[in-house]
Amino acid sequence: MWDDSFPSFLIGLREGLEAGLIVSVLVATLVRAEARSRLAQVWTGVLAAIALSMSCGAVLTFTAASLSTTAQEAFGGALSIVAVAFVTAMVFWMRRSARGLASEIREKVTEALTMGAGVLILTSFLAVGREGLETALFLWTTARAADESAGPLTGAGVGLALAALLCWGLYRRVLRIDLTRFFTVTGAVLVLIAAGVLGYGLRDLQEGGVLPGGAAFAFDLSGNVDAGSWYSTLLQGVLNVTPAMTWLQVAGYAGYLAVVMPLFVRGVRGVPGARRTGPEPSPADPRPGLPAGRTARRRRLLLPVAVVAVPAVLAGLVVAMAHPKPAAGQTVAVSETDCGQGFTAPKPGRQDFRMRNTGNQTSEVYLIDPSSNAVYGEVEGLAPGTTRDLVATVAGGAYAWRCVPADGRAVTSQAVRVTGAAGAHAVVPVTERDLAAPLTAYKAYVNRGLSTLVTQTRRLGDDIRAGHLDTARADWLTAHRTYASLGAAYGTFEDFDQKINGRPDGLPGGVHDPGFTGFHRIEYGLWHGRSAAELEGPAQQLAENAAGLRKAFPHQDFDPSDLPLRAHEILENTLQFELTGDTDQGSGTGLATADANLAGTRELLTVLRPLLTPRAPRLLPTVDADITRLQRLLDSAHHGDRWTPVDRLDPEVKARIDGATGQLLEDLSPVPDLLEIRKSA
Repeated sequence: MWDDSFPSFLIGLREGLEAGLIVSVLVATLVRAEARSRLAQVWTGVLAAIALSMSCGAVLTFTAASLSTTAQEAFGGALSIVAVAFVTAMVFWMRRSARGLASEIREKVTEALTMGAGVLILTSFLAVGREGLETALFLWTTARAADESAGPLTGAGVGLALAALLCWGLYRRVLRIDLTRFFTVTGAVLVLIAAGVLGYGLRDLQEGGVLPGGAAFAFDLSGNVDAGSWYSTLLQGVLNVTPAMTWLQVAGYAGYLAVVMPLFVRGVRGVPGARRTGPEPSPADPRPGLPAGRTARRRRLLLPVAVVAVPAVLAGLVVAMAHPKPAAGQTVAVSETDCGQGFTAPKPGRQDFRMRNTGNQTSEVYLIDPSSNAVYGEVEGLAPGTTRDLVATVAGGAYAWRCVPADGRAVTSQAVRVTGAAGAHAVVPVTERDLAAPLTAYKAYVNRGLSTLVTQTRRLGDDIRAGHLDTARADWLTAHRTYASLGAAYGTFEDFDQKINGRPDGLPGGVHDPGFTGFHRIEYGLWHGRSAAELEGPAQQLAENAAGLRKAFPHQDFDPSDLPLRAHEILENTLQFELTGDTDQGSGTGLATADANLAGTRELLTVLRPLLTPRAPRLLPTVDADITRLQRLLDSAHHGDRWTPVDRLDPEVKARIDGATGQLLEDLSPVPDLLEIRKSA
């Protein structure tokens, strides 16, 4: 999380220190002028600025959530560029102002003391509010770039806390910091970070359709760079340098640095000798001015409460208008005879439909594009008399409801047209007929593999009967890799999988239990010094079970909807068992099995590719790059006919293999949803 938190930590520290210095100077000046009774006005302005900043962050968050996916990209990209402009201006302003900050603030406070309370409140509000708004905007852009990571908020919190501690130390004169040099160094780092934010924002604008060149990549190293490595994580998290960048991103990144960094460095060279900048401490503690009476206290509390509450209330109103509550959504009635009653053309954006089943049968309900039958959202198994929410992003186009009762024909509502730009994401439904050809191809692949497996297990049995245990170890690995490449995940081969590839986990006798059979039983014996006579029976049983599976497989029930699940489940098993060493019974070949599992996954994706390509054009190139990365990592642990055991891997290599497998699993996770069989009649 450090890579995501560092940019926000730095901005929190800098902006917090800037705002804290200003507040410290304000407080010190009032105390020195024996006007401590006016401190409440300073804190009122500070609290109002904090409330405004937090409200700004809330408005940005909820405004983005109410937009379509394409609009979110454009909105985020535009704000990223605005954030870069703010940060750049802040860096140059603080470089110029650090030396004379205290004297400038003292002059403003002296002027405010001769005027009313509102002027002092406004002085502190404007001084802190600018830093707060810059912080809110920059944090929003960095948090968006980090997706779901808590790093940006954590880093900002630590930075602000450290800034508060430093300001307190400066105020109490227990710390001495060369602030001019501090703001110079951090400014240079922020220029680098801002260049990355600019590149990220330009990419968002390309994906949002605002700028061209989204497919024109200057380089694409995703197949050569390990995304889970420390250096890749650091570059992406801190500097937003990704393995694949478009020409526009590279031009923006390089152009910003080429212009801004020389100007910043030139300005630093022109600054005279650095001097310490900080608030002047107060002398003896003057007599505090206490409000007289309960009425005076109420009057003095009224203004702070008002200035803090007003920004929050205004933000709430903006959020309420930009992001309607679910209760404001349409209630749509569905039944086996009438689908979509009460449906009218919604406004573009994020919509929450309340689907109520008024019929007598459980129904599947889909929000569709009537021209292509593509699905924007769905509710499965809506029981009679129940109401459930369906959330979907609506953009320009035609929409209709399709209701498929458990016992009856599908009913489709009248279509409505929504005006606006396109951008809503829909999935073209898959039928059993669509999956028929991939299923046939996959079954043929498995049948060929089972034929090979039968031959290999018989050879393994012959080795053991002849007492050639060294040869048996090599033939065992060959046969086991063949079996592992067939995708025997989550009951694909029914009871045969436990007989052929079962583990001793949970058996009363463990590795000595009679129920422990198959490959791992023979593995345990071969690598634990058991005699050929002891292994002859298990080897013969394995060969018989392999032959039995080959005979039974063509007649086994195979639900077509299970096929898309295999792409994810095979590697899920790999991460859980092979890459933890849980299945290793002494051979140390867990990575060899993982390699065979990867081959099985690749075969599945080959047969599913014609269905996935039109539904998710960007998915397969990403997955292919993930597979290439993982394959290279596994190959690096393969030396001739030997594989490095999982428990002997270098910790960094092990982490990279786990990370690459996890990334591949994450990128494969949309496959089941994309290829889910949806009822249409």
